[in-house]
Amino acid sequence: MFTISEATPEDYKIIRDIAYETWPHAYGEILSKAQLSYMLEAFYSIEALKDNVNNKGHHFLLIKENECFLGFASYENNYKNQSTTRIHKIYVLPQTQGKGVGKKLIDAIECIANEHNSTLLSLNVNRYNKALTFYQKIGFKIISQEDIELDYGYLMEDFVMEKQL
Repeated sequence: MFTISEATPEDYKIIRDIAYETWPHAYGEILSKAQLSYMLEAFYSIEALKDNVNNKGHHFLLIKENECFLGFASYENNYKNQSTTRIHKIYVLPQTQGKGVGKKLIDAIECIANEHNSTLLSLNVNRYNKALTFYQKIGFKIISQEDIELDYGYLMEDFVMEKQL
């Protein structure tokens, strides 16, 4: 049985560990090792996670089965002062992909979004990420694409996706 709970600061290490295990699987064929390392540190250091929660309004959810953490997601209500809930991050351990774990996280965020009167879920996904088909399967549509420049000339090449609620 899956259990979903809101993460606390004590859980940031778990989130970081899941990201470090998941990202090479998700992006190993897409990003260079240097960019992968840079982005993991930039997005998943304990300080970066604290900043997301304390200054950017992100909320993190953890999903576990028995006592084993399987993945996490982060979201933001009222994204850009709109009736949109933004999914900033969602990662599930490679060995549990395809077992409904990611869908459970999305469903939980969708319930929270409905409680906050959101009319839309939005997210970005790397244009070459295999997860694209997962998002399409559960009702997300590509509405645009964007390139986000990072330090050192690194680039995030994303689709912007939305799902009507």
